[in-house]
Amino acid sequence: MIGVYRNTLKDIPVLTVVDSSQENEALPVFIYFHGFTSAKEHNLPQAYLLAQKGYRVILPDSAYHGEREEDLSKEELSLKFWEIVYQNLKELQDMKDELDRMELLENRRIGIGGTSMGGITTSAALTMYPWIQAAAVMMGSPKPVEFAQKLIEDVKNNGYELPLKQEELDELYHSLAGIDLSLQKDKLYSRPLFFWHGDADPVVPFEHSYDFYNDAISQYKNPENIRFLREVGRDHKVSRFAILELVNWLELVL
Repeated sequence: MIGVYRNTLKDIPVLTVVDSSQENEALPVFIYFHGFTSAKEHNLPQAYLLAQKGYRVILPDSAYHGEREEDLSKEELSLKFWEIVYQNLKELQDMKDELDRMELLENRRIGIGGTSMGGITTSAALTMYPWIQAAAVMMGSPKPVEFAQKLIEDVKNNGYELPLKQEELDELYHSLAGIDLSLQKDKLYSRPLFFWHGDADPVVPFEHSYDFYNDAISQYKNPENIRFLREVGRDHKVSRFAILELVNWLELVL
């Protein structure tokens, strides 16, 4: 029987999805981050399917989301987007350390993934943590600098006043360059990497991940370790097809 357990890792509220008979055993682990304005419970379908395959799946709530939600307007929350991504990155290491301490991680077999903002987190994490064994980016961007610039342009085009001065924007772009996977493809280390993206996505540009994939495949000695799945006509919503393909792919590489 697959169990869904509500607990915490280093004070981070998470759902742990795992076969109940293996709850206290060391297993391969997959940590999956949700998207902006979403919450951990929204990713239970892929977690359940992965748990059936023998993985321990960790679904954390990001800052200001789910159990950590605060009384913020959508505009106020939007201004915290990159703060949330950076906190995800810090907390990823915290969760991994706690799993190690609890002896729940089997032979360093740990992968990460995420949807949209969670996919952006996943790509950025590959620039920081060599211990990640496999990663899955679901409609996320591996180009945070370009994505931040797009968000700013969208604000301008919609006639809103920018809440940040140019100096602050320049500082943001400089900071994001440090976690921009498209600027540090050498840090891929040929690790298994899966992309899924709908080519009609109006939120996160399809071209960000697709162009990255076409550039990055040359970094791989085994090109089969990097896969891009394009879904024609799909908008900014992960399909069942995408979830099933993610599960099948992960079972092969982690």
